[in-house]
Amino acid sequence: MNLPEDLKYTNTHEWVRFLGGGSVEIGLTDYAQQELGDIVFVNLPQVGDSLSRGASFADVESVKGVSDIFSPLDGEVGEVNEALLSSPELINQKPYEAWLIRGKGTIAEGELLSAADYRALLPPE
Repeated sequence: MNLPEDLKYTNTHEWVRFLGGGSVEIGLTDYAQQELGDIVFVNLPQVGDSLSRGASFADVESVKGVSDIFSPLDGEVGEVNEALLSSPELINQKPYEAWLIRGKGTIAEGELLSAADYRALLPPE
């Protein structure tokens, strides 16, 4: 399973990439996309929408059902990855390039996991 060391992770299977200046990208982990199966639809928030840590900000529909995506951040949506609206399968193909949103705000200290800590939460391969 692919878990880039330069990213941080949540226990709800989102990844976070720090972009600087308080901005982050948020996407779904390789584990999440594998568990979901073929993703066929993505419902993203609007630019300017508020984000609350632990609250759902988007959802994805797969052949297995609909799953919420949870925010690790208190802040605001700065950009959405509109390419996913017409090609949601990009999440399955390249989960660490197919970011869902870019946002700005704060993340509680100790809230995110390292790749090693996240791997320890997952079932053995």
